Amino acid sequence: MVESGGSGRPRPGSEESAGHHVTPAPPAASEETAAEVDGTSAERRAGPAKETADETTDETAREERQGREGREGREGQEGQEAQETERAGTDRQATEPAGKAGTRPGSTPDPTARRTPDVHDPHDPHDLHPDRPHAHSTPALGDAPTPAKGRRPPRPPESRGGLLMGRPFGVPVYVAPSWFLVAALITWVFGGQLDRVLPELGAARYLVALFFAVAFYASVLVHELAHTIAALRFKLPVRRIQLQFFGGVSEIEKEAETPGREFVLAFVGPLLSLVLAGLFYLAMQTVEPGTVPGVLLAGLMVSNLIVAVFNLLPGLPLDGGRMLRAVVWKITGKPMTGTVAAAWVGRALAVSVLIGLPLLTQSGALGSQAEDSVGMDTVLDALLAAILAAIIWTGAGNSLRMARLREHLPDLRARKLTRRAVPVETNTPLSEALRRANDAGARALVVVDAHGEPLSLVREAAIVGVPEHRRPWVAVSGLAQDLTEGMRVSAELAGEDLLDALRATPATEYLVVEETGEIYGVLSAADVERAFVKAMARPS
Repeated sequence: MVESGGSGRPRPGSEESAGHHVTPAPPAASEETAAEVDGTSAERRAGPAKETADETTDETAREERQGREGREGREGQEGQEAQETERAGTDRQATEPAGKAGTRPGSTPDPTARRTPDVHDPHDPHDLHPDRPHAHSTPALGDAPTPAKGRRPPRPPESRGGLLMGRPFGVPVYVAPSWFLVAALITWVFGGQLDRVLPELGAARYLVALFFAVAFYASVLVHELAHTIAALRFKLPVRRIQLQFFGGVSEIEKEAETPGREFVLAFVGPLLSLVLAGLFYLAMQTVEPGTVPGVLLAGLMVSNLIVAVFNLLPGLPLDGGRMLRAVVWKITGKPMTGTVAAAWVGRALAVSVLIGLPLLTQSGALGSQAEDSVGMDTVLDALLAAILAAIIWTGAGNSLRMARLREHLPDLRARKLTRRAVPVETNTPLSEALRRANDAGARALVVVDAHGEPLSLVREAAIVGVPEHRRPWVAVSGLAQDLTEGMRVSAELAGEDLLDALRATPATEYLVVEETGEIYGVLSAADVERAFVKAMARPS
């Protein structure tokens, strides 16, 4: 079974480079809550932030012990802060030209100036980026987060899909833990059948049955490799192949560009299963039917035939459903229409399997006598039908949701989601940087050098973790994350291209730049995740 678009959700990530993936966590309920949760673990690792918290604790203890002398010390400290603010304002008035807050990044600033200018001044009538969030519509940068009823649990590390078996064609193949359960079930059931056909085997029949289970899933792997080779031939990235409880899944990360390619991509899997069934049939002709090789080859022929026929049923998420989707897409010219049609046929198929499979078993239409299909066998048939129906129904619903997401993905634009940013030099106190950001209606800070070149991004979570009375003595450089090449994204990115760029370099904030290299602003991964969830919930 082929599954397209299997990993589209953005991950807020962490400041450290991660391998592939986290399991998506619930979207943040608000920007403040997102900053609080996503930044908790990073903040504990950050050296300057931790030192600040330790200093605050030590200072509080000293103040409690010293009493009146501590209060006098605080008054002197507040006076020093006021003088610093007054001097910063005087210096700014002396160095900034009237009506314009300094120069843009890339120009040569006054080396005596203490204030680095805004990237885009909101008072500038030539501001090219009025669509980014402003302070009047969102909380000011550095505000404490709104108390929540409960924090989200930490995002668990993403499962890689089970036991890695190899990388054919560069695509990792995983065996899910559920496979061992179904292998044991196949061994038990097939071993019971061997006892009736080859009673002389004795207990060795279970060893033969285990070999059959492994050979059957090797056939399933060939089925999935057919999808993978076709996808790679069409230049579609394949994330992984996973062998699990009921067969296998090829996770193709992008949609086929044409209905013809979609049809071929879906059809090659059942076609390979039919070819394998034919090969096993030919091999049967060379051995005695009542021997162990004859029984194994017959079982593999029948199982591959069942896999091919079952996957050709015209309903998502089966391969036949993807073929039906391609046909409707070709007729109507609308891929979403094809997805809706194939998904609803898949749901009807799920109901048919739930009701029809037990009835067929009891009627003897599947080869067994009706009077034999009683007791435990009837319960097992009903359970099998319920599991298959649930898989098909759930898969059809997931296909609809993914199609709806792909339809709305173009609405995820870096330019639209980017926050207005203020550049500050490395030794700028946090309190002064926040004052400049709030005055400019900005919600992000970019640390730049003396020539206006960006060096790092100040993490919002780190800002929230610094107590307000300590901010005049904390430099922004201590709360910043160094920029890597992957943390610079183009303002023109949108849709899957934007998500791919964020997945390639997990981080909490990204620097958004124009094609000319000019700083456009800062993109928060939490903002992208919220927009992603809204796109998922939006009706087609």
